[in-house]
Parts: sequence; C-alpha cells; structure tokens
Amino acid sequence: MELALQVKNVTVHYSGVTALDRINLNLRHHTTLGLVGESGSGKSTLARVIAGLIAPDEGQILLGSQELKKKRSREQHKMIQMIFQNPDASLNPKHSIRQILSEALMFHKIVDRTGVEKRCKELLARVHIAESALDRFPHEFSGGQRQRIAIARALSVEPSILIADEPTSALDVSVQRSVLELFNMLKAELHLTMLFISHDLGVIHAISDTVAVMRQGKLVEINPKDQYFAHPETAYSRELLSAVPKMPKLNTSGGFL
Repeated sequence: MELALQVKNVTVHYSGVTALDRINLNLRHHTTLGLVGESGSGKSTLARVIAGLIAPDEGQILLGSQELKKKRSREQHKMIQMIFQNPDASLNPKHSIRQILSEALMFHKIVDRTGVEKRCKELLARVHIAESALDRFPHEFSGGQRQRIAIARALSVEPSILIADEPTSALDVSVQRSVLELFNMLKAELHLTMLFISHDLGVIHAISDTVAVMRQGKLVEINPKDQYFAHPETAYSRELLSAVPKMPKLNTSGGFL
C-alpha cells in the first residue's frame, strides 16, 4: 500500500535543546496513527512540522511521493489540516460560523460561490450541528460544539491528512466520548487518514490503528494497536500502560460501552 505520509530523519532544535531527534514515521492511507507520550515529549512539535507550521532543521516530509519543502504551496497547505486542543485557535471569534466555513471553501476554491451555502450546511450536518448555527458566533457554543465546528472547518477543504492534536483533552468525559464517536464515524464514512495525538492511552486505544510512542523527542516504539496494548516492547510503554485502569471498548454500533 502506498504511504500517505513519510517523515524521514526529522530533527528540530530549540535554543540548543533537541525537540525532535531524527524522527522516522510512516502513515498509511485510510488509517489512524495514534501518537502518545508525556507532555514535552515532542508530539505537538512533530504535528506542527508535518502541518508546515514549523520548519525542521533536518529531514524530509513526503506527502505521497511529493516532498514538502519549507515553503509550501497553497495546495500543499490545504492537503494537511490540523485540529487543535483549543478550537478557539482556529475559530475567529468575530466571524459567524457561516463566515468561518465560507472563507475556507472560497480561499481554496472547493466550490463556487453559488455552492457555498449548501456546502456549509452539509459540513455542519456531518458533525451533527444544526444549520441554524451558521449565523451564530463561536462564543455561543459549548466547548464540544466548538470542537465539532473546528472539525467541520478542517474537513471543508477536503484534506488528504487530518492531524488532531489533543482534540478532546479540554472536554469533560461525556463530551469527550461523543467527539471520539464522531471521529470514528467520520473515519469510516470518509476513509480518513489521521494522525491523532493524545497523552491519554484510553483515547488512543479508542481511535487508532497503529500506536507510536514518543519520549524526550525520540520515537521509542511503533506497533499495531492490538500488539502495543497486549505486548508493549519497551519499559516506558509498560509504564504508560500501567497508569491506565481500563481501556474503553466500542460496541458493534461504534459507540462506547
């Protein structure tokens, strides 16, 4: 299977500190790679390098067979979209939801002007938000609803890869579950390719096909999810797993038990 993304020997230094140390990582089409590690392990730095928000000091990022240079084209930026822990990072508080979604659609020429209204309504429906939300503003929604709108915005430009950086960590448990269920539904319906970052192994278990573990800027383990949770290779992975009392399980309809 052709790889959707390749990270080759990526290194990033901050003020003499190595934030990423020769990272090599492959992401296959229509799969979700769960990236886990403690705070400061380099997870978010790696996400920002892949998204083009940080230029690496060394190494390559390949989208399919295309190398992504330090200066990316509009089309290349479109192909990798990021969802942040705090949806306010991507939702302009002064713009209505209609403006937020329309701007992305028009800037990247996803639809012509006559098709924008219909596409905005379709995007909201996909994340289970009523179309009446279009003329409201971000502050009028709960944190979970704002995160759903941020997901809709990311999906609006039809990216090849979706990066979710701790998208549920700021939500309470019940809302977190509903957002994870949404991600799993979107993954199945849209055949998404995702890099999903979390410090929570329960979340990683619920969403991922493959698990990669980072520690102090290095990748210390990469394995299929079932193998990782049943037989972790490293002492550090076993230490992380020992702190998780119970993995959440999905029922046959895709919801949590």
